[in-house]
Amino acid sequence: MSELGERLRAQGKRLTPQRERVLAAVRALGHGTPEEIAEQVAGDGGAAVPASTVYRSLEALQELGLVSHTHVDHRAPSYHLLEHATHVHVVCRRCGSVGEAPLEIADVLVERLDARLGFQADVAHAAIHGLCRSCREGS
Repeated sequence: MSELGERLRAQGKRLTPQRERVLAAVRALGHGTPEEIAEQVAGDGGAAVPASTVYRSLEALQELGLVSHTHVDHRAPSYHLLEHATHVHVVCRRCGSVGEAPLEIADVLVERLDARLGFQADVAHAAIHGLCRSCREGS
């Protein structure tokens, strides 16, 4: 993380110890809600970090281009490393499982939205809801 800190400082930005811990929590979880990230930070052996600091750190890390978020349901966003934004989330509306599909799976949709509406879609933030294979077979 020190190399990252140096790069950010060169741009006039800072990676504070709290932000560094939140970033480590996001990395460890892969995907996590702010509450899950706060729990991860609380269990990392460091000093206590208030939930409000975790939320502010997530906002700052997003502004710094290090994390991104997706709304996989109508509740809290799920944060992940920006470098991990290489897939579309698929969410089963019955069992709640969250899976991943490569971004390319949405290429035709992205092209059609652009051609018909002039809309440039960012599917890296998308969550598509439906039924997973297990729930479809169990229906």
